[in-house]
Amino acid sequence: MHATVVIRSMNEADRLRLTLTSLACQTEAAEVVVVNDGSTDHTASVIAEAPRDLDLVAVHHAKPAGRSAAANAGAAHASGDILIFLDGDTLAGPDLVAGHMQCHRLRPDLIVRGENFHLRCTRPFRDPEAGTPQPGHEERVARMSPAEMDRARVTRQQIRSRFDEIDGRAQPGVYPGYGPRKLYELEMEALRDAEDCGILWAAAAGANQSVVRAAFLDSGGFHPDLSINEHRELALRLCRDGGKMTATTARSYHMIHRSGWRDPLQDKDWEDIFYTAHPRADVALLPLLWQSLSDEKTVLEASRILSLPQLARIAATYDGLEGRDAVRAAYLAASTAPFGTRHAEQGISR
Repeated sequence: MHATVVIRSMNEADRLRLTLTSLACQTEAAEVVVVNDGSTDHTASVIAEAPRDLDLVAVHHAKPAGRSAAANAGAAHASGDILIFLDGDTLAGPDLVAGHMQCHRLRPDLIVRGENFHLRCTRPFRDPEAGTPQPGHEERVARMSPAEMDRARVTRQQIRSRFDEIDGRAQPGVYPGYGPRKLYELEMEALRDAEDCGILWAAAAGANQSVVRAAFLDSGGFHPDLSINEHRELALRLCRDGGKMTATTARSYHMIHRSGWRDPLQDKDWEDIFYTAHPRADVALLPLLWQSLSDEKTVLEASRILSLPQLARIAATYDGLEGRDAVRAAYLAASTAPFGTRHAEQGISR
């Protein structure tokens, strides 16, 4: 059994160089398939100059195909029994491949999620190794002292021989902020401590996640019309067909390069597609979990959903109720009703 790491990358050449270096330093080797999804920067040159000891397959798209299509194209060119998905701006910890493979060797039907960390220090840099600034960050970078610059940069030499320095700067979660961190923590808690929870698919991650290649291909891969939450939709289908989500301690490190993040509460194009494919109460209620973790507190305290097991219990009450908005409205009405009425309607005893 061997693995293929599938990387989708567009216009992040200098970060991709570091990602490929991290994959050349794994304690367990893997094939690497890089999908250059229509990049207009020097991504092609970075791929061509990748470490020679890397078993690399390059796929170049003339025009961007999108996250799902790029990942599917990478999987189609992979030869590994296990697919590990990673993004081109994300470092692989030294044991990332080994951690995923250890899980898959124990049980063949797993969808394995690793620990996602981020490096906030890379945000102002176009090239985190050279310390060249992103457009708009020139003054900030110019004000950095030599010592501050050294603490912020991520170099290939650090990746090769001093990865502990990188790990020491990282923080939990794919993105900075209270909401992303709390979501990461509750997802990993559910994967580790609530293995019987029926909606662990909702704890899927877009990077540092692995699946059996045959199961991925049989499922049709990522939904072609989704560019956000495609990983959760895939995990739902795989779990529905007998797969099981679990966690590994293998770490990845997102090299932050933007302010904010693609918030599924703001970027809502995924909702109709996802719910049409899976008209389920848990899918309808999932955004309420994310809203409950937000700093903005747009959900009343009585209606907040703060864990995946809680979401699963609530969703079971509304199975069979048709319509995404109808499910949400019914739950919000019941959760804010007087205590006795609310619990009677939801079938919950004191």
